[in-house]
Amino acid sequence: MLFNSLDFLIFFPVVTLIYFLIPHKIRYIWLLICSYYFYMCWNAAYALLLFTSTAITYASGLAIQAAGKHEENDPERLKSKGFVAISFILNLTILIFFKYTGFIIDNLNLLFGRFGMELVIPKFDILLPVGISFYIFQALSYTVDAYRGDVKVERNFLKYAVFVSFFPQLVAGPIERSSRLLNQFNDRHKFDYDRVCKGLMMMVWGFFQKMVIADRVAVFVNQIFNYYNYYSGLEIFIGMLFFAVQIYCDFAGYSNIALGAAQVMGFDLMQNFTQPYLARSVAEFWKRWHISLTSWFRDYLYIPLGGNRKGKWIKYRNIMIIFLTSGLWHGASWTYVIWGGLNGAFQIVGAQTLNLRKRIKKAAGIREESWSYKMLATVITFLLVDFTWIFFRADNIEAAFSLIRQMFSGFRPWILIDGSLYAMGLSFIDFWIGMIAIAVLLAVDILHSRNIHIREWIVKQNLWFRWGIYLLAVYSILIFGYYGPNFDATQFIYFQF
Repeated sequence: MLFNSLDFLIFFPVVTLIYFLIPHKIRYIWLLICSYYFYMCWNAAYALLLFTSTAITYASGLAIQAAGKHEENDPERLKSKGFVAISFILNLTILIFFKYTGFIIDNLNLLFGRFGMELVIPKFDILLPVGISFYIFQALSYTVDAYRGDVKVERNFLKYAVFVSFFPQLVAGPIERSSRLLNQFNDRHKFDYDRVCKGLMMMVWGFFQKMVIADRVAVFVNQIFNYYNYYSGLEIFIGMLFFAVQIYCDFAGYSNIALGAAQVMGFDLMQNFTQPYLARSVAEFWKRWHISLTSWFRDYLYIPLGGNRKGKWIKYRNIMIIFLTSGLWHGASWTYVIWGGLNGAFQIVGAQTLNLRKRIKKAAGIREESWSYKMLATVITFLLVDFTWIFFRADNIEAAFSLIRQMFSGFRPWILIDGSLYAMGLSFIDFWIGMIAIAVLLAVDILHSRNIHIREWIVKQNLWFRWGIYLLAVYSILIFGYYGPNFDATQFIYFQF
């Protein structure tokens, strides 16, 4: 069930209304039923995988608790480590089988072929369960938190199950921690008008990002990336810029709808984006983008590998491991691995050249606190990140490099004035609606970066003004939302991960 579908616009109010009407002690059961129904709307059979991951990590928590707390070198401590290992092995086996089997087979076939061997492994299709990477990582974090003693082991299986399957963030995050979300199912959430208004406003903003911006610019992006051989220079560059906007608005739009829906019911989910394209370095960008995943890798992989505690080169190694793994987490393709590797490499180069750049800026009299310097740093960071998105979006490595070659050839600036720009999927009107919407997005992000929160300001206004804003926002989405040629709700990009 897509957030931007009519089904969800019926499902969510019904779920919320009943949630507030029924007794507190059975609300988590209602949420569990609704969450599994929500997930089964894609493929009912794959709810078994969700249940299996839930059961494995739930059992691992009980086993770790039963083993008790012991000193690090105590043999009994090995039992707890063993339960953690079993939980990871079983869950990652499920993830690898359903997400990476085809990738592994393709690469084995390629490897055997290079050695002149005739061994061919038959390829078979496996339908990727939606959101599998998200809920498995969320479940695994519980196992580690239970082992570390960061969270009290949950003995109520149904309550733990709703933590893993909570429908607002089930299929595309944010990837919540048990220490943040699990206990919230014990809280008594009362209907609060101001909180509900803020939650609905966040949902409306998410719908605006998805339907008005992301789905609109996607038409231009698909035209460029699918038929890149017919374009060059400026066309591909604009397509690259638009994809940066598309993936941000698509993913942040989903996250905002999820956060808003949870807030309406009284739940507090973690922020997944904080104006990432206003970052002034690639390292800062990754502190602002998909925060729940980057913090997951930091806490459960980077720090256990030694983090930055064992010297500069170990730190750089760990950064590359994190980002190569992140690339592979996103998809079973070498393009994602290259994308992750580039983001890691940019950070290492940035760290290695930091002192040199400081000396150059000092010698040149460049003031880092100046607006012009901050703007330049932001633009350079955006272009570096945007360049890596080529590999994220391209169908394969060959297409990615072809796009790059095409982008640096045949520069034709007259497309901006001769009307040919409007023959790439978007009409003149649709193109400029998209540009105006992007300007609104940028303005909102700048305001938020200056700690000016529009939702907080709106709820302080008079009733007639507030409802005027609400109706204007809803009508803007209904009128300017891009619904496609058949008025079909489009899937969110991160559902495939």
